[in-house]
Formats: sequence, C-alpha cells, structure tokens
Amino acid sequence: MRMTFLGAAGTVTGSKYLLEHHGKHVLIDCGLFQGYKQLRLHNWDAFGLPVRDLDAIVLTHAHLDHSGYLPVLVRNGYRGPIYATAATCELVKILLLDSGRLQEEEAEFANRHGFSKHDPALPLYTEQDAEQALKLLRPLALHHKVDIAPQMSLQLRGAGHILGAASVEIVADGVTLVCSGDLGRPNDPLMFAPETIEQADYLLVESTYGDRHHSVEDPEEKLAEVITRTALRHGITLVPSFAVGRAQLLMYYLYRLKQKHAIPDLPIYLNSPMATDVTRLYERFRDEHRLSPEECRGMCEGTHFVHSTQESIDLDQQRIPAVIIAASGMATGGRVLHHLKTLAPNPLNTLLIPGFQAGGTRGAHIVAGAPSVRIHGQDVPIRAEVVQMDSLSAHADADEIIQWLRSFKRPPKHTYVVHGEPNAADVLRQRISRELGWSVSVPEYRDGVELS
Repeated sequence: MRMTFLGAAGTVTGSKYLLEHHGKHVLIDCGLFQGYKQLRLHNWDAFGLPVRDLDAIVLTHAHLDHSGYLPVLVRNGYRGPIYATAATCELVKILLLDSGRLQEEEAEFANRHGFSKHDPALPLYTEQDAEQALKLLRPLALHHKVDIAPQMSLQLRGAGHILGAASVEIVADGVTLVCSGDLGRPNDPLMFAPETIEQADYLLVESTYGDRHHSVEDPEEKLAEVITRTALRHGITLVPSFAVGRAQLLMYYLYRLKQKHAIPDLPIYLNSPMATDVTRLYERFRDEHRLSPEECRGMCEGTHFVHSTQESIDLDQQRIPAVIIAASGMATGGRVLHHLKTLAPNPLNTLLIPGFQAGGTRGAHIVAGAPSVRIHGQDVPIRAEVVQMDSLSAHADADEIIQWLRSFKRPPKHTYVVHGEPNAADVLRQRISRELGWSVSVPEYRDGVELS
C-alpha cells in the first residue's frame, strides 16, 4: 500500500491522504487549503491522479479543511462513494452548499467593486457543484466495517472534536492504517472523549496544538469577565466563530452564564444561517453529545437567530451592549467580515477570538496585534479590544494527544505527524520520539511512502 500526502503536511489545512493498493485508490479527507495565499493556491493544483481513477473517499469530519474540496473533484469527474458518519453527512450538506454560495457571492462582490487582481474573479466552485457532490455521500455507522475495495476494509471510530467526527481505520491485506482525524478533548463540555485505539501498523496523528497546552482558565469565568467589561463601556462583543461546534459551545456557555446571572441580560445574536441549521442537528443526534434535551432547548431559546441579510445589516447599527456570534471562525469570509468593518474600528467594542487561528488568516493577523486588516479591498483599523481564548478549542492539546497515543498497546511501525503548523508538528514529533520511543516523522506536501 502506498500513501501520498496531498495536504495537511507541514500545514494545518487542506487534509488529503491518497492510498493506492493493487491499482485501487482511496482518499482519506478532501479538504480545502486555507490561510496563506501560497497555501490557498494549492486548491487550484492538479490533483495528481485522474479523478475518475479514484475509487472511494472517506471523511473524518465535516470542517471545510477536511471536506471542502469535494465539489472540485466531483465537478472534475469523480463518481464514487463518499463515506462518513451520518452526522458528518448532514453537516457536509450544510457546509458545502454554504461554501459554494459564499464563493459565488464573494467573486461577484469582487467583480462588482473591482478589487480582485483577477478579471473576472472566479469561485473555486459553485453551489451547484456542491449539490452534485452531496449526491455521493454514503452514511456509515461507527464500528461498522465495510469493504471499500478488494482486500481493503474501512471502519470509523468516534474522535470527539465536533458532531460526527471520527478516526479512520483502513485494513488492506492485513496492514492497518489509522488516521486520527481531528481529536477532541477528553473533558469537552459538548462532545464525548475520543475513543481509544489499541493497534495500528501505521498512524497519522493530527498536531494542531502539538506545541502547546490549553489554558487552565475557566472559560465561563473568562467569557463573563470579557462580556461584562465590554457591556460596562457600552460596547458590543463580536465573536468570529466556526459554525460547527464552536458556535454551539458559545451558546451553551452563554446560556449557563445567563442562568447564573453572571453576565448582564443583553441580547445574544447568532448571525450565521449555517450555524443555525447546524444547531438543529444537535437535537437530531442527541446520542452523540453530552447535552441534555433541556440544555439544547435552553441555549436555543436564549439566542436570537439572525436569518435575513437585512437583519444582519441592522445588527451593525446596534447601539446597546450585545454579543454577536458570526461565521467564519478565522474571519476568512462570511457575515463576520461586514461586522468587522463596522465594529473593529470602535475601541468600545471587543473582538473575542475563540481558539486556533491558522497562519495567514485575518483572525491570525488580529490576534498578532495587526493595526488593521484588509477586507473587501479596504484596510480596516483594529481599535477594538482583542481577546483570544484558547480554552474554547475543540482540539486536544499536546498532553491530551500524547495521552491518546498511550492507549496503543504496541507502537505502530511508523507514525506520521500531520495537520499542524511546522513548529507544532515538529514539537509533537520530538515528544513522540522521546517519551514514547516510537518511529515518527513529519511528511511534506506531496511526499509518498510505502506502507508494507
């Protein structure tokens, strides 16, 4: 079996791992590159294999850096199955349609206002391309083994992280490959801990937080402190948030804070149609998370869901303290950009940045203290207070990853550290080598290896 790293190698984005076995080809994850321009340009690279020769795709979870490239492959001729958990399939339907729609809108906006270097600016794919990709989704239950090619089987195991997330186990002619996917935290308020795995001949392990530890601060106390401080100066707290997982965690914490009267009785807005649709799935898949029916209902009743574009525009004219949660989580697109243009220049407001920000994204620039960020061809000054909260992350930190690895009863023949920025991946590589004594390396983009 041969594996080629087509993404998330030396970077935290663009997850794609291509397996070849007896002339059959299987792709684990199919993600978009995000962040730095030189990474985003990889989205336009040739795939490296005639797309019609690809036999199956397996998704670890729904986030776009793991699923967002699917419409491109389908538009270019892929017609095979796309395996994922049922919850991931439902989330992918929401995310891909929204992604295609946003890309079309942003290309149209750029062409109308003339700030793109391309003439005309084109979307990577359209909403219609996304619709075609959705027809190929094949829900697969956790722990249900399925043959995806001759002498090749697939099984999914719970990974925590977000609704539907899974680790992937592929067995080919007796050789077992495990891909961790994005690992959740053992004590996450929403999601169950990632399942332990005891055996693999080869392992891909994520390293998003491979070089750091999550803050020990109480996230509820921190949220209460930031929101109250902002409200006292009559400002608005704007939270760029991922629509899947992060938005629901914020809603849950804010619901609890209001229940305890730990924050002022101010309005809370969720300005993301996609996050609104995602939130409904938490009631549909109640067995896959920790929230009770009462908590699901309470966090929804305590939040005003913004639906129309006009409602979104009106939020920028808000003159009383409020909390606005808006996608996207790294401020790379979506409605949060319009809020940033209005709210970021005002020192009364706060930009609350929850969790990891990939290099090259607006979120990363804001956290790094940039005096301005470029949005829609304009330099927008950042005068609002900026607060980052790593304690809201849905990713396992370095110690939690090592803890998960210790569940293996014997070392894999080799472990590949993926899905991390260069320093994070290399620090985790060193820890795995030093503390566990395993054979381990960090692959580079387009590297190919034999799994024998």
